[in-house]
Amino acid sequence: MTAADHRRWTSKQVWAAAHAERAALAADLTGLADDRWATPSLCAGLDVRDVLAHLTAAASVGPFRWIVSVVQSRFDFDRHNADRLAEQLGADPAETLARFRRIITSTTAPFGPRIAWLGEVVVHGEDIRRPLGIGHTYDREALTQLAIFYRSTDFTVQGRTLTRGLRVIATDGPFAAGPDDGPRVIGTTLALTMVMAGRPAFCAELAGDGVAILRDRLTAGARP
Repeated sequence: MTAADHRRWTSKQVWAAAHAERAALAADLTGLADDRWATPSLCAGLDVRDVLAHLTAAASVGPFRWIVSVVQSRFDFDRHNADRLAEQLGADPAETLARFRRIITSTTAPFGPRIAWLGEVVVHGEDIRRPLGIGHTYDREALTQLAIFYRSTDFTVQGRTLTRGLRVIATDGPFAAGPDDGPRVIGTTLALTMVMAGRPAFCAELAGDGVAILRDRLTAGARP
């Protein structure tokens, strides 16, 4: 399945998948001991509680409010993200989780394709689960849709730039993209998606002569 021949999901399908992933993440974090909320996530400088608050913020800010926030932050996007995260963190982990539960069925999002906001919960869900040792089975079609999107664009993540010239092939689904004669990067759809989202930890789950190239690009910090 490539960007040229797949059937793109409707907005309704994308939101249904995002809501299902949010609900699953909330369930996974229910009963998590307070000290484990401070576990470092796969997002540099953020613990798992911070990442959950970030997800809440992303589902609470529409286009107009996003513009206002960016202007108030003087176009410092790190400050913008930090301010919105702090807004949703709450007084303790229980409140952080309660705030997240309230946005499970939200369809609020800033600008851009809706599939990008499904990507937010899938990628950040793994940013949270992986360090906590929590396993999760993702819907294969949702991951396939997301992998195709990331391979075709540098919006929110640099998947197109990271995989330029490489042949990426999923072992557990129909996703495949890139030139037939390109260096191979082979792995599960989840591992490919996470690497395209800039998570080098998942390179260990990939095989092929293109993995070293991909790892070097991740280390160097690919730019569009």
